[in-house]
Amino acid sequence: MSETIAARVAALRRMTVGELRAQYREVYGEETRSGNKDWLWKRIAWRIQELEYGGLSERAKRRAGELANELDIRSRVPCGAFDDTPGGKRKIVRMSASGLATHDRRLPMPGTIINREYKGNIYQVKVLEDGFEYEGRVVNSLSAIAKEITGSHWNGFKFFNL
Repeated sequence: MSETIAARVAALRRMTVGELRAQYREVYGEETRSGNKDWLWKRIAWRIQELEYGGLSERAKRRAGELANELDIRSRVPCGAFDDTPGGKRKIVRMSASGLATHDRRLPMPGTIINREYKGNIYQVKVLEDGFEYEGRVVNSLSAIAKEITGSHWNGFKFFNL
């Protein structure tokens, strides 16, 4: 890294968030919504070096795209996206790179019966594609079932030893 580029990158560390946002606008040509100082200086430092020395090679970009297609992407569904969800609670959905929803890896496959002994009683919960069946009705979360059984708040995964 040349002396001038190194000096510019070092100066970024001493800038305030407002100065970094102005610098971001200068090197990217657009506003940023971020106010995270570390994120801003790293992004600006990358861009300064990219402009000076060039960006990633086409081969590197192609390989990054291949790797991204192989990974699962986690996304949060906005509140109210599921009208049938009580209280509009958020659900975390695992998505593959192709955009198809995949099964939550923490749970057994749909159709599996989870057994839990608690205070001498055996409780059974059936895993469904979209929720759980408990005592003949569909419930959205294991935590709700655990609370119903114990009368107190429990992490559903912990209660059912998953």
